[in-house]
Amino acid sequence: MTHPDPSTTPGPAPAARTESTNAPSTVAASAPAAGSAPATVTASGTAAASGTPAATKAADSATATATATASATATASATTTASADDRRAVTGKRRIAFAVHVAGAGELPGLRTLLRSLALSDPALCEDVVVLHPGLPDAAFDTARRLHPRLIPRTAGGRDDVFRLDGYDTVVALTPAMVVLGRLDVLLGLRTGVAAVPRPGPDGLPDPRGGVPDDGLLVIQRQDLGPVPPAAKDVPEGLLVPLDSRADFRARRLHDDLPVPEDVVVLNFAGVPAIRTGLAPAHAARDRFDLDDEAFRAAFLALPGAKHPDLLLHLALPFPDRSRPPIDLVRQLAEIHRGRGHHDRAVALLSEAVAGRPDLPRCHETLGVCLMALSRYDEAETHLLLATASPDFAPRAFGQLARLAWLLGRAEDARGYALAGLEADPTDANCRAWYARTSGGGGVTGRPSAATPPGEQLAHVALFADGEENAGDKVLPEAVRSCFTADTGPDRWHQQHAHLLVDGSALERLNARRAVVVGGGGLFLPDTAPNGNSGWQWNIPDDVLARITAPLAVFAVGYNVFDGQRYRRERFAASLRVLVERSAFFGLRNHGSVARVRELLPESLREKVRYQPCPTTVARHLDPRLAEPAAREDTVLVNCAYDRAGLRFGHDYGHFLAEMAAAIRAVSASAEVRYAAHMPADERFVDDLRREHGLALPVEPLYLLSNDAIRDLYRRTRLVIGMRGHAGMIPFGCGTPVISLVSHPKLAYFLADIDRPDWGVSVHERALGDRLAERARAVLNDHTAAVADVHDRQRLLWSATRDNLARLRELTGLPDPFGDPDAGPVVPSPRSAADRDHAARPRDRA
Repeated sequence: MTHPDPSTTPGPAPAARTESTNAPSTVAASAPAAGSAPATVTASGTAAASGTPAATKAADSATATATATASATATASATTTASADDRRAVTGKRRIAFAVHVAGAGELPGLRTLLRSLALSDPALCEDVVVLHPGLPDAAFDTARRLHPRLIPRTAGGRDDVFRLDGYDTVVALTPAMVVLGRLDVLLGLRTGVAAVPRPGPDGLPDPRGGVPDDGLLVIQRQDLGPVPPAAKDVPEGLLVPLDSRADFRARRLHDDLPVPEDVVVLNFAGVPAIRTGLAPAHAARDRFDLDDEAFRAAFLALPGAKHPDLLLHLALPFPDRSRPPIDLVRQLAEIHRGRGHHDRAVALLSEAVAGRPDLPRCHETLGVCLMALSRYDEAETHLLLATASPDFAPRAFGQLARLAWLLGRAEDARGYALAGLEADPTDANCRAWYARTSGGGGVTGRPSAATPPGEQLAHVALFADGEENAGDKVLPEAVRSCFTADTGPDRWHQQHAHLLVDGSALERLNARRAVVVGGGGLFLPDTAPNGNSGWQWNIPDDVLARITAPLAVFAVGYNVFDGQRYRRERFAASLRVLVERSAFFGLRNHGSVARVRELLPESLREKVRYQPCPTTVARHLDPRLAEPAAREDTVLVNCAYDRAGLRFGHDYGHFLAEMAAAIRAVSASAEVRYAAHMPADERFVDDLRREHGLALPVEPLYLLSNDAIRDLYRRTRLVIGMRGHAGMIPFGCGTPVISLVSHPKLAYFLADIDRPDWGVSVHERALGDRLAERARAVLNDHTAAVADVHDRQRLLWSATRDNLARLRELTGLPDPFGDPDAGPVVPSPRSAADRDHAARPRDRA
């Protein structure tokens, strides 16, 4: 679910690279254009607070620990592990590293200069830096570790070991004789062969037939190397991707004191004599990076624009003892910690900074949000109220106060705060959303009181979307309820939004019901609406959870952590143990989630975790109106997602967009391609596609439609190509063929469950456009068989669901609403007043 307050949904940290360049390649003479998206953040930051000896000592200790463990952390992030946090092998996300061969200790100063140039010339970039060396002592790299948080020394036999660097897909090989002068986006976007500036031919110009210089820059795609990787001098011409000379510009060309061309990306001093005569401008370009640690840190922090969170934390912390850090820097670091779920670290930084300073509204607002994430609600309210004193920050602070009051069940206070925010700025969308949410008379549950006695109702804990929120999160709660009862409205169901704090009164309401159903959706996610009580989406303290006496069923919940997304699991793991112990039924929506959650549980509890498919995938068996339509529209619907874009795309967004443009052009020859937006943010794809590739798609705004209209749209199209989980599961449940654009493990998990992994294509796939078009044409050309295959796969999920519902009937005492399991769908899915059709007409994005 997307909360009405976007600021409560941390995406890539503010300092990370956030925009794709999508610029035509001028470095790669024969390579396709490529862009970049936010770099994946995997290395953990350090904790610090300044101003007191204890805080400074803690900061020093944390930074020392981070430095000491940088190699191990980076190595772990570069390889596929059994961790519940890292599933890059599932989505095909590229693992990228820089590699630098150091022949001996005499080249370590050059390595340090290279690292400084990389950080100062491309501060928004931070990938692993693997240093290949002949066996130098580990302590020899301590000074280099101070310059980069992801330095990984490895022993090697020589520079050609860059072709055999295990654990990575793309390797950018540099040398200690180089300095980086510009951004490396285009190099990181390369996807084929071995890219390099070829050796010069007899006429002095680069000649691909001459091979690759031993001392030049290389961009290596390891999957193209074959079982026996070549040496640099033996790279075949057919594998070589020629680069423009500015990607690896030889300083020796700048004789007679020629200036360094402005567009040089990497300046290479290989073969340059020690004497500087005639090469003064080239040496001056390199001298800019010969700085001591203090000057380097100061230069980095003074750079304008985005900085990678890993680099910023590494080079800013600990703060120097002799100076008070700039308040803007403190806030930036706190925002990075907040984005990574380290809210306690953010609070430690900000509490010291704002002590006795009521004149820092922006810091008070951030501090209030972080305290709220730790469930320290009284303190949070105090700081947010301080932030409202500034006209510039009052609307944002009042929006956060409205959210806080709503979380605590104070609906009237929430409405008052939202109204105050609108008085400060009538255009503030967040305050307007909170005012609408709290003005409906629903109070804590969001629904009017029902006349049905509580003992005859079921309680439902879930994320309940409203307004222009995620269409999948609107459909899902109704689908869950349809598995239990024919009536999915407030007469049979007591609604408890998962984000609302479960206090004593809420606990009484839950215990008064026949049973408590938790799900579905990706509730096991740490960062959409963080709380310190559970560490996942249900805001319930352990002691309250243990006092639930009504039968408790966890139904079709998903473990929704992204590739490379790391967070502190201690609180979540503890809450998870209590939840599993207390649950009479514990079902997760895919086998991938089952495996991930079992990893976090003690042996004694693992067998309680069962497989329960998402009920949206069996919608045809829940609702007879979703039978195969007499005729389908000759359309294909496409959907993309942009939340946590850096974790989804890495450096491949430009590639993804270009490949999608090619696929859409190919598929358009067989059917009309339209765009299905599950939420407004999804429409970025249509805007980017039109701007970068001249393609305009009509938009179906699903976030404006009723549940019935959403299902009907998906039921009547011929094919859905979707990136969101429910852009695959909802149409599949309606009997429509799907192809998943895999940018999150959950899509691959679902396809594995139905034994159709070929229905998915990774967003990182090099031949994405061709594969997608080929798969789509196969579906459209034999659509009857494709639909029959969907129905066949769906029967497997329905069988598992029926078995689980039989167990749950013993828990709830409810009759079986489906009768004979072989009789097909027999139960109508009722419509509530909120589900009346108000379908908006599709829009053309001109």
